[in-house]
Amino acid sequence: MNEKLSDVLRQLPSGVVQGAIYALIALGYSLVYGILGMINFAHGEVYMVGAYAGILALAVCTGFGLSLPALAAVLLATIFAVAVCAAYGATIERVAYRPLRNAHALAPLISAIGVSTFLQNYVRLAQGNDVKQFPEAYRGAFGSGTLEWVEPPQPVRSLAILAVAIAVMVAFHLFTQRTRTGTAMRACSMDRTMAALVGVDVDRVIGLTFAVGSGLAALAGIMVSMHLSQATYTDGYLYGMKAFTAAVLGGIGNLPGAMLGGMVLGLVEAAGVGLFGGAYRDAYSFVVLMAVLIVRPRGLLGERVAEKV
Repeated sequence: MNEKLSDVLRQLPSGVVQGAIYALIALGYSLVYGILGMINFAHGEVYMVGAYAGILALAVCTGFGLSLPALAAVLLATIFAVAVCAAYGATIERVAYRPLRNAHALAPLISAIGVSTFLQNYVRLAQGNDVKQFPEAYRGAFGSGTLEWVEPPQPVRSLAILAVAIAVMVAFHLFTQRTRTGTAMRACSMDRTMAALVGVDVDRVIGLTFAVGSGLAALAGIMVSMHLSQATYTDGYLYGMKAFTAAVLGGIGNLPGAMLGGMVLGLVEAAGVGLFGGAYRDAYSFVVLMAVLIVRPRGLLGERVAEKV
């Protein structure tokens, strides 16, 4: 028993890092659902595009022999990837979702699946089936040492990734609570019609919501590709489904819930690996999700709705 507990504790640091990444991606799901009441199933593929965009930007830096410090190059690649994915997100909303906003509920869902399939195959055809390696020269952008006070020792980049993810989530929370644009987003999530009546440009807010959510996914894509030193065109499906699970676990449409759900999901996976091994790592989170939804169908932070009789 003590040995199993020790194995669980050894996995928790990596679980916290993984949970922060899930939380970043899950915010995009909750943003879109909170305003439109629909699931953007193409969000995972946007995450994958962000990872590829960042790796390609760094490869260009290497190819042209630009003598930038590793951290500066990674920051520039991150800005590029976020901008690319924000443009993708806004375009996807304009082309694939806005025309179907008043259609049957299944129409946007089918459109989302179509966009997801298109993006995955587009990247596969453009970049090939091979795994894209994160450029070696930039893997130590946040430091090449290890955190010896953690058991087992973790690379310094794990702590940096966790710090960046938490800082971005806090900044995003403040953005939604303290700015006019964030207030407009919250108004649209409550009642789009009333928001429009008081002067909110609903179409602009929805397009911006897709762009912001996609930018967060791109940031997660860069961090994961650096953490794992690689990316593949199939990554979007797995991370997209796990982030969607995190959003539902926390309470779909609830932004603090998406953050909480991501962290819980990462810790559950880590505990599962410590207790039962890594063979079924991807199954542990879904088992917990089913258990939570049986007890609390609207998620951990979802509002309780009185049943109409």
